[in-house]
Amino acid sequence: MPYRRASFLPVVLLVVACVALVGTPRATAAIPHHIKGGHDFKQQVELLEEQWRVAQLSGDVATMDRLLSDDYIGISLNGQVNTKAQQLERTRTQRISLTRLDVTDRKVKLVGSVAIVTSRAEVEGVSDSAPIKGTYRYTRVYQRLPNGAWKITSFEATRSPQPHMSPSEAPAPGKSERRIQN
Repeated sequence: MPYRRASFLPVVLLVVACVALVGTPRATAAIPHHIKGGHDFKQQVELLEEQWRVAQLSGDVATMDRLLSDDYIGISLNGQVNTKAQQLERTRTQRISLTRLDVTDRKVKLVGSVAIVTSRAEVEGVSDSAPIKGTYRYTRVYQRLPNGAWKITSFEATRSPQPHMSPSEAPAPGKSERRIQN
């Protein structure tokens, strides 16, 4: 009898696994982008990037709230981690306020239901009462939900080196560079 019970267990596990796979809803985002809508998905993300840029410049917390996922994590230049609530509060209270955000060299890479955006940004504004100005490279990650909506799940910015900076333009020793939080 123990022999029959042991051989029955793999069959039960196989049936459970098949039922779980059949019962899982399939999102259209799982379809490879080159087969269905890949170009459209890139255009959707590019439009969302422009919405985000305009929201940053205007302090539009409602648009930012709509675009950020509830589990959003943003990493600033100095390694500070911000949640969605913290990012929205920083914008609402104008602890971060941008007056310039010019984006170039934008690339959108689709990987299943994820879009990875890399760009170069010329930024000016204020962060925690200190002026910020410079060139940054950033990565923003979107996830396409089963309902078709894209949400920003992650962000990280890095200050680009200033190739022709004279000694008078360089930050003084011991002065930390201000972070941009997007």
